[in-house]
Amino acid sequence: MTLAPGLGLVILAGHAGAGNPIEWAHSTELARPSPWLSGGELVMTTGLGVGTNDYDQFAYVSALVSAGASGLAFDTGTTFDRVPEGILAAGNALAFPIISVPPSTPFIAITRAVIDDLTNDQVRDVQRVVDRQESLARATVRGGITTLISALGRLLSSTVVLVGSDLDVLAADGANTDNATKVVQVFGESARDASARRGQVSKVVVDDNGYFTLQTVSAGPRTQAYLVVGSPSLLTPSERLLVAHAISMVSIELGKPTKVVDAEQRLRACVTRALLTLGELLDESLLRHFGFGSETTAAAVVLSNVGPLLEAERQTTAYLGQRNIAFLCAATDDGLLLVLTADRAGDTAAALREHLSRQLQREVASGIGSSTKVSDIASSARQATIVAHLTTPGESIYFTELTGVGFLLGQRSMADLRAWEQSLLGVLDTDATRASGVNNLICTLASFLDHNGEREAAAAALGVHRHTLRNRLNKITQLTGKNLDTASVRAELWLAIKARKMVEAQSISR
Repeated sequence: MTLAPGLGLVILAGHAGAGNPIEWAHSTELARPSPWLSGGELVMTTGLGVGTNDYDQFAYVSALVSAGASGLAFDTGTTFDRVPEGILAAGNALAFPIISVPPSTPFIAITRAVIDDLTNDQVRDVQRVVDRQESLARATVRGGITTLISALGRLLSSTVVLVGSDLDVLAADGANTDNATKVVQVFGESARDASARRGQVSKVVVDDNGYFTLQTVSAGPRTQAYLVVGSPSLLTPSERLLVAHAISMVSIELGKPTKVVDAEQRLRACVTRALLTLGELLDESLLRHFGFGSETTAAAVVLSNVGPLLEAERQTTAYLGQRNIAFLCAATDDGLLLVLTADRAGDTAAALREHLSRQLQREVASGIGSSTKVSDIASSARQATIVAHLTTPGESIYFTELTGVGFLLGQRSMADLRAWEQSLLGVLDTDATRASGVNNLICTLASFLDHNGEREAAAAALGVHRHTLRNRLNKITQLTGKNLDTASVRAELWLAIKARKMVEAQSISR
């Protein structure tokens, strides 16, 4: 409560309630004005209806408090020459501001002062909203959706979570993101059904953790995401307006025209290939456009078994773009090559692999190279490609996890590996042993070698009798001309089996 200067108003009692907001000024001489009050009023009176004793006056003030009034402005020049003691005592007891109005100040002057103050407050609120909207716009331009959500969370001092139409988290900010994520994912599930029925797709949920304001994010007829703002109290109208503005910008970011997205990805692919070739000679401004600097530490990731590359590339670009992750991407003969910042490469590759496996309905594999300066990413890309040759669908392998054997085999082309393993194992690919679709001789040889030549253990692992194992091993010796009791022969055949597995995994990924 702010008293307008120049009107001679003085708070005589109820100072503890001096912070009550005033939403209007209302003049009345009724003995019981409370039925005509809606709350937030500064009640103005000459005192005709307040009563003549302390009991009536206390009851009068108590009724104003119950009605939600903000204070009482008491005229001292008409009915009373000063504010009655009963009114002052009630004000102090109920923490209700009692204001003395001098005879020279008409009520209309107080009303005008209140209106001016309310108007100024509204102007300030509008300006504050405009300033915050500009802040959100700058955040979006600077860092996309992730930076926008973080800025919204700071401006509202609230938790903000954005999930995609698949209910995966796109961006989050605040201290209560776990609870907010659960709430918005449940909302997203129900909103998809409600949307199909043209039902309500926005609401406020209240629980022990506070208020959760939920809203769909759409571009045209399609819902693209769901937003939740978790706050300790209900959002004010200006705060809801700010949320609406943020949703509009998220819609624009998520709903970029397909042609723009395609053009950007073509440029991204060109920059990726140029980086592999030129290294530090590449214009740094091209890297900055995609979130990298010349000194950025990065790692290469190769995704294999992705199926048709165009669809895999589209899904990858959409997934990483929505999460505002800096990346470069290009299709290669070995699959899909990505360049990611080193601090996010591992987690991002794992999450992306799981996402693509669901969306493409196939077990995607990923190989991850070592961290290096982005200008030297070609070396990490070669490592990731080697790992991709060794990775079976559904797995992720880091280059640093490779064994010496894996490293040596990974240096060879698929054609070389195929020719080499066929020279050793091709004679075991007979029609008789492959009648059931399983090469019993190859399986037997692999088990025998994996168990260090222990025939009993190999037979148990295969689920066959030891005599059956012995007969198969004799057949292998006859066909290959190799003595399986020789260590060097075992090592050579073991490498050949590993090479065959690499070739078969690579053929599946294509």
